[in-house]
Amino acid sequence: MALKEGRETTFRESVDMMFERAAAHIDISPGLKEKIRICNSTYTVRFGVRLRGEIHTFVGYRAVHSEHREPVKGGIRYALSVNQDEVEALAALMTYKCALVDSPFGGSKGGLCINPSDWEVFELERITRRFTFELCKRNLIHPSQNVPAPDMGTGEREMAWMADEYKRLNSTDIDAAACVTGKPLTIGGIAGRVEATGRGVQYGTQAFFRHPDGVKAAGLEGTLDGKTVIVQGLGNVGYHAAKFLSEEDGAKIIAVIERDGAILNDAGLDIEDLKGYISATGGVRGFGGGTYHEKGSEVLETECDILIPAAIEGTINSTNVDRIKTKLIVEAANGPVTANADTVLLRKGVAILPDMYANAGGVTVSYFEWVKNLSHIRFGRMQRRQEEYKANLLIAELEREIGKPLNDKFKQEFVRGSDELALVRSGLDDTMRDAYNAMRSIMDENSSVKDLRTAAYIASINTIATSYSSLGL
Repeated sequence: MALKEGRETTFRESVDMMFERAAAHIDISPGLKEKIRICNSTYTVRFGVRLRGEIHTFVGYRAVHSEHREPVKGGIRYALSVNQDEVEALAALMTYKCALVDSPFGGSKGGLCINPSDWEVFELERITRRFTFELCKRNLIHPSQNVPAPDMGTGEREMAWMADEYKRLNSTDIDAAACVTGKPLTIGGIAGRVEATGRGVQYGTQAFFRHPDGVKAAGLEGTLDGKTVIVQGLGNVGYHAAKFLSEEDGAKIIAVIERDGAILNDAGLDIEDLKGYISATGGVRGFGGGTYHEKGSEVLETECDILIPAAIEGTINSTNVDRIKTKLIVEAANGPVTANADTVLLRKGVAILPDMYANAGGVTVSYFEWVKNLSHIRFGRMQRRQEEYKANLLIAELEREIGKPLNDKFKQEFVRGSDELALVRSGLDDTMRDAYNAMRSIMDENSSVKDLRTAAYIASINTIATSYSSLGL
């Protein structure tokens, strides 16, 4: 893709350029490569809703990138920045992401051009239900064809409205709950879905530190314990990633960047306190647990071990990449590093956990929720007590043999059967480990592949190409 010198790549151009870089390492026909790259279809819907005494017209999109496996999967975001190019780029990333983590979906993405804070809750519900109706008419919400999920600006609440509207329109569909994922637990959601993307960031970073060669190449050593971390965006993903990395892995969150500036504390920030303050005030200005900096973009350039951009695309680009001083970037957001910046970072020796891997926790647990909805049974319900029964038998026999009781804390942990949350976390951890190993294997087997992003694309393209070949293409 030829670009005018000095011009920054757009999000969609970056995705296509990174795809082409990886495809150059694969023996694949031009026709099949193009079939994998292009977006199959994009639907634009315009609909009116009577609110505040007049009709307001809204514009929404749903892009379907690839149907090599169905249903297609991908979130719906509410933001004024939503446009066709953005949803098509995000849909492409969903295709590659699902292929990398072995979720049986094609890629899709949707969005509505709206600022949610401009509307009351009851108004948002009316808008969401009408948007759902427009998508359902075109089979763009369906358990076996197209399954949305939350994204920026949406959450459990919006998914509950969408699921209810779908069920009203399809009252005899026994699998109606599987039409969307990311729902509240009370209407078919799954334990661990809210924090899934942030948890996936944690598990993906842990996987990186399990491979000493990659850690050493990035100029790091040891484990996550004590590593300095900067997080851009303390929304759902950034908050949970920061919380888990600091509380469970011993990482030190030294800065958090938000819309109104940044908070910096070299001794480490209390993420729970900061999150509560942001929820109460709408920003970080005035938080007493660190030093406030009005220009958050400058704090992004502060030296640290790990930088986690968890906000929007294009955060690290040609204008600031030379000033980025980190050893590892974990892309918790979609497309936070442009293709231009990616080239510079690799030349500088910065390791990057790519977005299609690092933020795959959401779609992975969405897959588990979809399976739960189709099977109509909570995970762990059949086996939990049986596991506890067997563990108690083993403990009793061990205590009889050694003639004394075992430690109570050990017995409590050993005997506990697997509930839904434990199984979800186990499945997500296993998924992130396997996907990371797949990327590392490609790098180990092909000396011309120098970075994890290219390896991730290669793994995905190979999987999708195999699927298309099996379909006769």
